[in-house]
Amino acid sequence: MPIRLPFFGLISIRSPMNGLLEHYDQIAAGMSLIKKSMECFIAGEELQRKDFISLQEQLDAAEDLADSIKRKLRNHLPRGLYLPVEKHIFFLYTRAQDDILDYGQNSLQWLAMRDFLIPEEFQPDFLLFFNEVAKSVALLRPALEGTISWVNSESVTREEAKQHYQAVRRQHKAVSGMRQAIVHRIYCSDLGFKDIYQFLHVVDQLYNMSHSAEGCADLLRVMIAR
Repeated sequence: MPIRLPFFGLISIRSPMNGLLEHYDQIAAGMSLIKKSMECFIAGEELQRKDFISLQEQLDAAEDLADSIKRKLRNHLPRGLYLPVEKHIFFLYTRAQDDILDYGQNSLQWLAMRDFLIPEEFQPDFLLFFNEVAKSVALLRPALEGTISWVNSESVTREEAKQHYQAVRRQHKAVSGMRQAIVHRIYCSDLGFKDIYQFLHVVDQLYNMSHSAEGCADLLRVMIAR
C-alpha cells in the first residue's frame, strides 16, 4: 500500500492486513486435515485409525505454524499511520481467526478421548454438519479479501465487502439450526451417558469453529465502519 509522506515522497509499505491471508491459508489447510480425520475416524478400521493419529499430528503442525504467523504479525505491526485499522481490532481478529483451528483440534481430541464410535445412523448428518461448518470458514476468505481490498483503497466498495460478511452470518445461522437438530437427536438416542457427553462436545467444538468465523466477519465489519 503506497503512502505519501511530506518531505519523504512516495514510500511503499506492505499492509499488515495481507499477513492475515497468510494466516488464513493455514486455517484452510487445517480444515482439510480435520475433514480427512473425521472420515478416517468414522471408517473405524485399524488402518484408518492409524491415519487418524497421523492426521492429528499434521494438524498440530499446521496449528503451530498458524500460531507462529500470528505472533509474527502481532510483533511486527507498523506504527501510527502505517497501520490501516485500529490495533486492538487487529489483535482481536487474529485471535478469533486462530480460534477456528483451535476448536478443530479440540473436536478431534474429544473424538479420541476414549473408545467411541459415531453411530451409523448419525454419520451422514454429522458429516453434513461438518461440511456446513467448513463452508462458514471458507466464506471467511472472500470476506477477508474484500476487507483488505477496501482498506488498501482498491476496487471493492464497502457494500460489496458487507455482502461477504452477511454471507458468513447466514451460513452460521444454518449451522446453528443443524447443531440444534443433532443435539436433539443425541439426547433422544439410546446412547449411554458417556457417549452422549463425548459426542455433544465434538459437535459443540465444531459449532464453535463456525461461530468463530462469524465473529471474524463481525470484526471485519468493524474495520470498515465509518
